[in-house]
Amino acid sequence: MSFDECVGFPHTREYVEESVERTLRWAKRGKDVFANDRQSLFGIVQGAEFEDLRKHCAEELVKMDFDGYSIGGTAVGEAKDLQYLQVEYSCKYLPKDKVRYLMGVGDPIDIIENVIRGVDIFDCVAPTRLARHGHYMTMDGKFNIKNARFKEDFTPIEEECDCYACKHYTKAYIHHLIRAEETFGQRLLSIHNIRFLIRLTEDIRKAIQEDRLLEYRDAFKDRYYKN
Repeated sequence: MSFDECVGFPHTREYVEESVERTLRWAKRGKDVFANDRQSLFGIVQGAEFEDLRKHCAEELVKMDFDGYSIGGTAVGEAKDLQYLQVEYSCKYLPKDKVRYLMGVGDPIDIIENVIRGVDIFDCVAPTRLARHGHYMTMDGKFNIKNARFKEDFTPIEEECDCYACKHYTKAYIHHLIRAEETFGQRLLSIHNIRFLIRLTEDIRKAIQEDRLLEYRDAFKDRYYKN
């Protein structure tokens, strides 16, 4: 990743303007020094919620011809609608034959919504951060394994999941581990949460191939937020 400045929220347009130019200067310097055949180098699109600044940043980065392009400055405290808008403002000015990477976004519905808007890959601390606090994700929503109702629940975290944790351990056992502050419990929940997001992207890929991505999003939201 090129060095960039991720502007917090809220902010002023004047500061974002200066920040974009700083990010572009750093991108150029990094490209000049580190561009080689040993690894890919990505430029990072900044510009907050201002479409003209996102456009300017993206177009200048494209001129530098990076291997791929990241979208930064989202999920920093703004509402989801604004996050999606910033992604749209960035993607529309990026080449379709280069990877588009949305930084720091890992909420399941955000992954779906931003794939719809043109994003290819994501990263986020969410699956492991949630696990550290006893939370796990399923297609039926997010749950806290520390809840007393899981004390004698001898079913897997998620019946339809094929991860190591779901294949070998029960909610009751993981509940015990988390309550006892055994880090193995956090590790098992991390394994599950990461596999959950991978399964989600596998489903998204299939939905794209079958031309039913919007229908998949609506069905996912109906099920995930039901509880």
